[in-house]
Amino acid sequence: MLQKLVLFRFLRPAALLSAALRCASSGTVDVKVPLNFWCGDRVKIKDVSTTEPVYEPATGRVLCELELCGSVEVNQAVQAAQSAYQAWSRMSGMERAHIMIEAARIIENRREDIAEIEVVNNGKSITEARMDVDSARLCIEYYAGVASTLAGQHIQLPGGSFAYTRREPLGVCVGIGAWNYPFQIAAWKSAPALACGNSMVFKPSPVTPVTAVMLAEIYAKAGAPEGLFNIVQGGQETGNLLCHHPDVAKVSFTGSVPTGKKIMEMCSKGVKQVTLELGGKSPLLIFEDSDLGNAVKGALMANFLSQGQVCSNGTRVFVQRQMLPEFLEEVVRRTKDIEIGDPLLESTRMGALVSRPHLDRVLGYVEQARKEGAKVLCGGEPFVPLDPKLRGGYYMTPCVLGEPSFYYYGLLEVHSPTYSALYTFNPTSVFDLFLAMCLACSDVKRAHRVVEHLKAGSCFINNYNITPVEVPFGGFKMSGIGRENGQVTVEHYTQMKTVFVEMGDVDSLF
Repeated sequence: MLQKLVLFRFLRPAALLSAALRCASSGTVDVKVPLNFWCGDRVKIKDVSTTEPVYEPATGRVLCELELCGSVEVNQAVQAAQSAYQAWSRMSGMERAHIMIEAARIIENRREDIAEIEVVNNGKSITEARMDVDSARLCIEYYAGVASTLAGQHIQLPGGSFAYTRREPLGVCVGIGAWNYPFQIAAWKSAPALACGNSMVFKPSPVTPVTAVMLAEIYAKAGAPEGLFNIVQGGQETGNLLCHHPDVAKVSFTGSVPTGKKIMEMCSKGVKQVTLELGGKSPLLIFEDSDLGNAVKGALMANFLSQGQVCSNGTRVFVQRQMLPEFLEEVVRRTKDIEIGDPLLESTRMGALVSRPHLDRVLGYVEQARKEGAKVLCGGEPFVPLDPKLRGGYYMTPCVLGEPSFYYYGLLEVHSPTYSALYTFNPTSVFDLFLAMCLACSDVKRAHRVVEHLKAGSCFINNYNITPVEVPFGGFKMSGIGRENGQVTVEHYTQMKTVFVEMGDVDSLF
């Protein structure tokens, strides 16, 4: 019999309309605007019809006004990308790789600067932001290596005839990013697209609009053609314009399931290719033979990275009864010890949530859970830092919920002559999300049996929330289609052309 424990996750809403920027030293910032970028430079919109305030999660203060792109600006960015594509796609893989490697070198040299801006743009801790910047750099390096390996196949046919295939770029690709990993997602989407010979127009989340522009400047400085990687800022309307644009060949989106469905529907009108990395409601299975210390660390990593604002987070933790009391005690103890506060301090492990509306929503979820029978074991309350500069920020204490009656999930223990203990998980009674899962156990055979029967795109054994760029990442069913990272992503950013070569006479029926 298994007992159930849920570590509360700070869920990602479909769309929020604010963002942030702050300097590490003084708590103030000289915001570098404008935040749109095409034709190799930042672009000031001449006739601005719509702007939105940009906030700092750590302090809650307004930093600048974000200029949103309309049809004129979207068309300019796509045209710039189309022009750059003509030159970029004709380069050899080695030539493209050279520029991408230079971009990675610049990122490495500017690691601290980018990380600090990411912190004030998003609210996460500086420690995590550095990891995100490293992931972005490694992704660009990885696909720089892939660029020169793109190849087709030769097929011998009867009579000396033959056929061959060519793997060719798609054209102008669109990337639409989420606010939880702004710089990293921009790199994850652009690196494979550019390596394959495409150009890209990228729309960051309006909540976190700042660091994607830095990546655009880095590509330009590395020697990329003007218009190769462009930034358009905006919300739903801007995204709609990108998806419907006739010169866009593909859209890659990271975000919520409802928005992903709308993007897929819009792209279907032009039969555009899509990649969707959507939401998750992922389970952690903790078996009685697992190492307690590692199981606890895995559960915390599965829930509290980026203030819990991660699509693959393991928000449902199932623990076998034998180890539940000790596991619970250690999880609660360590959760209470998490240091909350200024995300730019080295000691901070949990910064601010991304916006005030999001904080209110998460606190509302905790209250709803309480009303529906969940026991709040710790946390789940607004947090006000001692530093007066931070008292307007969006903080709360990390929360652990136990035995909530509103979750309708179950683990079925099956005993058979073949499998002594096979656990299969079926969450379809409530959700159809299959992004990730994790299990902690010492029995390797059991681990592989469980993985075989669980439906999820990314499965972790005795670890969680690690995303090496060499390994594909993505979900099943409503958690998305296509993959980020890994060799397989080449298939999502290229199209296959087959060429038949007849070496003899035509064998005609007429």
